[in-house]
Amino acid sequence: MGFWSSLQPRSGRGSCSPVNVSFPELLRFSDLALLLLRLVVAIEFGASGYYHLKDPVGRSKSIELSPAATVALGLVEVLASVALVSGVFLQIGALILLLLGLGAMGKKILQWKTGFWGKDGYGWHYDLMLFAMNLVVVSTGGGQLVLRS
Repeated sequence: MGFWSSLQPRSGRGSCSPVNVSFPELLRFSDLALLLLRLVVAIEFGASGYYHLKDPVGRSKSIELSPAATVALGLVEVLASVALVSGVFLQIGALILLLLGLGAMGKKILQWKTGFWGKDGYGWHYDLMLFAMNLVVVSTGGGQLVLRS
């Protein structure tokens, strides 16, 4: 049982049909929730990118890419993470990370043949979660908590 609440008047992001919301008073925290989601995604991809840049030769062996491609991947991950944190080119950064996630899942599923959970937890379940998180950011615009000039 919940309260019927339309998100349209509050969001200003186009028309939405009414949704069943059990706790409508929590909707006011959606921008904060989106910021926290962006920060979690940025920490994950930013750290990954940092380690790609710190040791491209070692990392290239583990992900089966050339050291140059590993450096490029690391740079893209770091820059997209900065976009998520700052809110500057936010959707573009999330879209790039979404595409990188598709590539990671594709490699794990098609080339490495890991299962959903994988051996020792190295499956593609984590990549799928990050994909969904980036999809939320792309589709919602990431919220209103961004840097402004």
